[in-house]
Amino acid sequence: MELEAFMRLAAALAGVLALIALAAFGVKRLGLVPALAARGKATKRLSIVESIALDARRRLVIIRRDDREHVVILGPDGETLIESGLPAATAEVQ
Repeated sequence: MELEAFMRLAAALAGVLALIALAAFGVKRLGLVPALAARGKATKRLSIVESIALDARRRLVIIRRDDREHVVILGPDGETLIESGLPAATAEVQ
């Protein structure tokens, strides 16, 4: 009986760990976790200003590099540059 209880405990632990791993994968896959900032750097040169889902597979993203912004569509087939070299917006839109 003791071995059976130990096996149940091990199976339950494995099941819980699998559910946690599945949830973490789903959160990462859906893009709900913000990108980690580069550590040790005083200034960031690259940032995502805004992102919007166009459909289930594609996203329209505004990327800021230094003082320029670039509009890109990201999808499973690759990325498409829509517009490049725009001056960065001075005021945030709310």
